[in-house]
Amino acid sequence: MTMTSRAVTVGGLILGAAGIAVLWAAGVEFPVAVPPGVVILLAGAVFVSVARWRWAPAVGVFLGLFVAVGWAISPTGWPNLTGQHGASVAAGQAIQLAGVLIAIGAGSVAVRRAGSSGRPGPRTPPAGHGPGR
Repeated sequence: MTMTSRAVTVGGLILGAAGIAVLWAAGVEFPVAVPPGVVILLAGAVFVSVARWRWAPAVGVFLGLFVAVGWAISPTGWPNLTGQHGASVAAGQAIQLAGVLIAIGAGSVAVRRAGSSGRPGPRTPPAGHGPGR
């Protein structure tokens, strides 16, 4: 079985959601009962896997970038990753980051491949063979 870059994008989003679930289970507090990132990444994974538009994997890239940038600007991002809040939190953070970075990379490849293998644009008829001839 060959894994497509689209399938790897979906897997990355699911892995990112699993990382957030580990953070939640490790006691990291979230603003609502269920961490929104889990729902958002899983919804994105479903969309990328079901939508047949060639740009659909770009949704995975966007969501991955959104989570990665959020981690980078969060005051708890690095401390979570380096284990300052415990080993379970560090593991969850590492899983989340690995997943979204995979989604960014694979989604970018999927979009590029879809764009290069898409149907060619309109062709110009050879001289003397246009309309009205």
